[in-house]
Formats: sequence, structure tokens, C-alpha cells
Amino acid sequence: MAGEISFFELGVEDPRKARTFYGGLFGWTFEDVPGGTGFAVTTPTVPGGVHGADAEAVPYVFFKVDDLASALERIVELGGTVEGPDAETEDGVTRFGRFRFCRDDQGSPFGIHEPPVR
Repeated sequence: MAGEISFFELGVEDPRKARTFYGGLFGWTFEDVPGGTGFAVTTPTVPGGVHGADAEAVPYVFFKVDDLASALERIVELGGTVEGPDAETEDGVTRFGRFRFCRDDQGSPFGIHEPPVR
């Protein structure tokens, strides 16, 4: 169903410290991601990720969409913005799907996620 929370991303300074902290707190498991810049996170419900060197160091919530391109167009039509170009790798798209960081019409950050075809 479009609009449900389908992924989360934690921006942190040091992904290894985050792995220790959140793994110890919640029992999450972590797996290296392509490029070695963070981790994929396995939780009992919603999958996630951790990336490092994030100056804002904020969590992002990603909402599921069926068609990324259409959702991006609609965000702009509604007065929101789409952040920067995508930085997807073929392996990443196959494993995790497509993601884009966005802001709503008031500047609040969120993400959209088109899950991989399975």
C-alpha cells in the first residue's frame, strides 16, 4: 500500500558506533552495504539503514510509493522539493529499491521509497 512507512535511515557521524548503540539497544542486526559507507539494518518489522558523515544527523522516514518518478512529480506539484540527484548503484537498487530524500511544502524532511521488484 502506498504511503506506509517502508524504510528508515539513520544519519550519524560514525556508523560503527551507531551499530554498537542500536544493536545493543534494540537487538537489530547490521549488514555492510555496497560502497562500505554504512549498514543495512534488520529489525523485526521495518528495514532500515545507517549512513555516516551526516552533518544534520537526523533520522529519515521513507514512505512507500509504487512509482518513484510519478511520486517525485507529485511532490513538486504540491509545493515540496526533491533533494539532490540520486546516487543509486545497480546492486543497491536490486537489494533495497530506489530512494529519494524530499521536503514537504513546509521544509520538513522525509523520503520516498520504491521497493525492489521481487
